[in-house]
Amino acid sequence: MRVANLSFRYGRREPWVLSGVSLALSRGDAVEVVGPNGTGKSTLLRLLASLLRPVEGAIEDRPGVVGYAPERFPAAQPFTVAAYLRHMAAIRGTDPHAIGEWTERLGMEHLLGQMLPDLSKGSAQKVGLAQALLCEPGLLILDEPFAGLDTATRAGLPALIGEVTARGGIVVVSDHQGDLRTFPGLRRWEVHNRSVRELPAQPSDRVASSHQPPLTVLEVEVPPSKAADLADRLRAEGYAVRTAREAAK
Repeated sequence: MRVANLSFRYGRREPWVLSGVSLALSRGDAVEVVGPNGTGKSTLLRLLASLLRPVEGAIEDRPGVVGYAPERFPAAQPFTVAAYLRHMAAIRGTDPHAIGEWTERLGMEHLLGQMLPDLSKGSAQKVGLAQALLCEPGLLILDEPFAGLDTATRAGLPALIGEVTARGGIVVVSDHQGDLRTFPGLRRWEVHNRSVRELPAQPSDRVASSHQPPLTVLEVEVPPSKAADLADRLRAEGYAVRTAREAAK
């Protein structure tokens, strides 16, 4: 799959969000997209998923089956969870028996009878993941998939991503939480100043071992208006960051 000189903006008189982006993806790749808020990470993911069309350039050789889970699942729909997943399976031509498999693996069987608007953020996130995984995608796009998930699902998601890459699928993830930072062979793209560049591998990208030096927990107090940007910069440099709000969940 190839991104060739891609540029995008939301309107003719709007500023460019991305400009002249060229990237290449191979079968089995897993990519983490990093960068400060507002730089175009979600826009890049929607372009890769074919939900937006490039203004200039092209995306070539995209796999035929794409699974996409947005950062905020559109829960304001008049479906139960079960009805929604059956609807998505029918649209994708997927065996409806896959619904049972994925709801069990994501620990969401108890949600099947609930209406989508009544779901918590974490539960809605699981529905978004289930519908993206139902169709055995050749390209899986996940926008902040770990946010709001319970501990068990969050811990198991890297293994599910590994199954996609093991069968030759491509996975692209935006992840402020850093949960994929030790995923084997993870590539990292930084979105900044309308461009995308690949970051060099860092020690934190490798599987942790007992030979690594001990870590120190550092508490930093910053004004609320600057907290998100600072956390993003630290995560982009490979550090694990938890805000007070995340720690309280």
